[in-house]
Amino acid sequence: MKTLYRLTSSLAVIFAICALSSCKYLDREPYNEVVANGYSNSDEVIAAVNGAYQPLQWPKLYNMRIWTLDIVANNSVVGAGGGNDGIETVDLANFTADSNNFGVVDLWRGPAPGILRCNMVLKYINTIKMDESLRNRCIGEVKFLRAHYYFILVRLFGRVPLNLEPQESLSEEGAPQAEPGQIYAQIIEDLKDAIVRLPLKSTYSATDLGRATKEAAMAELAKVYITKGENYEEVVRLCDEIGNYGYQLNADYSDNFNPLKKNGIESIFEVQYYGKTSNNFTWNENQASWLSTYTGPRNSGMVAGGYGWNQPTHEFVQQYEPGDTRKDKTILYAGCPMFDGKFYNPEYSTTTYNLRKFLVPMSIAPDYDASPANWVVTRYAEVLLMKAEALNELGMLDEAAIPLNEVRKRSGLPATIGKDINDMRDIIYKERRMELAFEGHRWFDLIRRPDYAKKFFMSIGKTNFSDKNLLFPIPLLEMQSNPKLVQNPGY
Repeated sequence: MKTLYRLTSSLAVIFAICALSSCKYLDREPYNEVVANGYSNSDEVIAAVNGAYQPLQWPKLYNMRIWTLDIVANNSVVGAGGGNDGIETVDLANFTADSNNFGVVDLWRGPAPGILRCNMVLKYINTIKMDESLRNRCIGEVKFLRAHYYFILVRLFGRVPLNLEPQESLSEEGAPQAEPGQIYAQIIEDLKDAIVRLPLKSTYSATDLGRATKEAAMAELAKVYITKGENYEEVVRLCDEIGNYGYQLNADYSDNFNPLKKNGIESIFEVQYYGKTSNNFTWNENQASWLSTYTGPRNSGMVAGGYGWNQPTHEFVQQYEPGDTRKDKTILYAGCPMFDGKFYNPEYSTTTYNLRKFLVPMSIAPDYDASPANWVVTRYAEVLLMKAEALNELGMLDEAAIPLNEVRKRSGLPATIGKDINDMRDIIYKERRMELAFEGHRWFDLIRRPDYAKKFFMSIGKTNFSDKNLLFPIPLLEMQSNPKLVQNPGY
């Protein structure tokens, strides 16, 4: 039986369930059908859970829109080919975007298939007999994923529809928006349940490595509390427990992004790619990462593709402290070390800088549509910085300096500590900016501290930034489809 399902508002699709694979759990492309009346065996359940991960891989989320948020945060500019290439991101970065911006449409719709697939699993998973530990793991995985999808939405849009059941008829009315507090409550509930149900990363076999883990759910819950500015004692406890499971910083910062060293000792959760594209490169179903292709210097021949997106700004580059080894591993600049035996020419970029962090040598990705590099969502360095932030907010500056300086030490930087809580807060924020640069965190960090965001944007001449820009507009297409939606203030 094939059935159409409504997503968060008007978008309706026949969604895909991916099949099991003998080599890796997301290696198979999806089938365009769904069992609408339940599952007949545990293999079908696992395939359905696998399908709930897939929207993370798509361009509407981690294969493009999430990393373009660093452009919106003004760590970088679009670059690309000029003209209208990336104009939707330019408008967002200039705070001139309206409800017709198709980057906003992508971000609104991006989590919807994942939420739907999670809800389908939760609705039907208890209708069959299966191993209870496997059932628990599957429930934990989709609870984590549903929380993650909603965490993206609530931070970007504020009030969004909260769907906990699949809408199984196109005649059903769109859901009204829930208040952010209600959405966060559900996110926290899902993550707490996921923590109880999910196994540790160390217990997964090689074929299942990359699935959600107990530690991933704990780190996500800590991030939720940090975002909300609450439960700092619990953040410290969660971060300490994660540390007790054996995570550590890679000795080489670049190993976090090396496609030959995926899901390593610092990795807590990654979006998985393996470089296969049997369909068009721009289709959702491709299994190739866009990062190296899009961010490689344009017309340089340094990597396959090389579209020249995401060019770091001079203001960002000036934030590196002398001796910070992350600079040479993150950006390309005049006189920088060679990449893959090739010298960099600053004329490749409108800012004289390009990203180095995510580039994949042609020996690994010989074609533009073949990069197997994962997207790192959460790694242990961020856990250490969240612990530092929580300890500082508790007034424990000396204790906060310990995890902060553990991160700095890897980068060849001296230990530091703030004069007071406010000073230390800004030091930690800057460290987050440099450590997690271009990994999709900066915009979310800015909007959780509105005064800090306003001061920053004013300092770089973006004087039109205002409170309304803390949220994106609700897409007009969605509002026309669902009359229950109310536009965010100022749009």
